[in-house]
Amino acid sequence: MANFDQELDACGLNCPLPILRTKKALTAMNAGQVLHVIATDPGSVKDIPVFAKQTGNTLLESSEIEGKYHYLIQKS
Repeated sequence: MANFDQELDACGLNCPLPILRTKKALTAMNAGQVLHVIATDPGSVKDIPVFAKQTGNTLLESSEIEGKYHYLIQKS
């Protein structure tokens, strides 16, 4: 997994909370910084990429490791 500036643990949260927390975390970050989101909600597999695209941020990486979904989102 690439380097990141901030980590958000959204494990145990169900839709829409992972997205809302991601949005809040990105708002507090500077352009170019990378947020690492960890989620357990299977819905995040569809929701996070759509959210990144709609908000103009870049989804750098997504993976599943031991039942947890990991996303790297770069703030634009």
